[in-house]
Amino acid sequence: MSIHLKPRTLRTFQSRLLAWFREQRRDLPWRASRDPYRVWVAEIMLQQTRIAAVIPYYERFLRRFRDGRTLARARQAEVLKLWSGLGYYSRARNLHAAAKEIVARHGGKFPRDLDAALSLPGIGQYTAAAVLSIAYGAPLAVLDGNVARVLARLGAVRGDLRAPRTWRTLSDTARELLAREDAGDWNQALMELGETVCTPQSPRCEACPIRRWCAAYAKELTNEIPEPRRRRAAVQVKIAAAILRDPKGRTLLVKDPGAHDGVLFSRMWQFPAVEVKRDATAELAKHLHSTFGAKFGATLGANGILLEALPEARHGVTFRNVTLLPFLVRVEKLPENLGRRARILRIDRLAKLPISSATRKIAVAAAHIPLRPLAN
Repeated sequence: MSIHLKPRTLRTFQSRLLAWFREQRRDLPWRASRDPYRVWVAEIMLQQTRIAAVIPYYERFLRRFRDGRTLARARQAEVLKLWSGLGYYSRARNLHAAAKEIVARHGGKFPRDLDAALSLPGIGQYTAAAVLSIAYGAPLAVLDGNVARVLARLGAVRGDLRAPRTWRTLSDTARELLAREDAGDWNQALMELGETVCTPQSPRCEACPIRRWCAAYAKELTNEIPEPRRRRAAVQVKIAAAILRDPKGRTLLVKDPGAHDGVLFSRMWQFPAVEVKRDATAELAKHLHSTFGAKFGATLGANGILLEALPEARHGVTFRNVTLLPFLVRVEKLPENLGRRARILRIDRLAKLPISSATRKIAVAAAHIPLRPLAN
């Protein structure tokens, strides 16, 4: 079921929602300016991430990278370091790559043309429409999860909203309802309504400025629409990681993902690790021997690698439920001559490098263990 409003009714519908938004809008840092760079950074950070989590990252990021040219000149490692902990690190890599392209091809300014925006790394239809409408007032309608839910309830649309045919219908509806003269505010109003009023569970219909046009509300279907999405079954994963530590409190980080899914550590600096099939201790020891055996020399002693089990930690990545199994490995001397894919530094200095949340959790396990000399 789609939404069809006569022109006069549509104007009333639009004015009600816009008036509500301008009165009730939250004071969020990216709303302080229509600068396309600031809007763009916010939209990228907000992808699959809660607003409360984004705000401190957004503010730190803009203090360091005040505009696209500053971001383009930065090293990727520094960009990733400021992004560290926010997750989905391909967003940061694409943001950095897009900044370089904007400087090279668009004079350092986010392009106004839709096709030019869509050609940038990490920019899809939603992000392009959001940035261009909010920053430039372009008459483009956005469609994300929040907007789709609002539109589905307005039209009492059943089924999986992400099904291609349904999503196309919702896209058409979003364009039909768009307040073209106030596209930026209109798009933000729909998103705000979905985030604060027309929520996935227990929507606050009594506070909705457009409930009189809502078919789901009229039919008492707001708790049934949209239908829950089928979630991919969770996969249980165990990762064993070695925290090598010398008498000076230094450790070793690598960029070789080892025998595990590279998504977990986001291709950033990490402890040597392996996905566990059966025996964490034996499999991690084998991995260390095969990776660093010749580099260790005699520093491990005659009895080989001694792995001290540390408190495990839990971590979630998309559909994976990960158990992190940290092991402390005390060595007289860390492996040397490993090239650019390895770094040696004190454990308390890990924040100097771009690392993932999983690596941070592993590091915490060894952070307070006192130094002691190796046994003879």
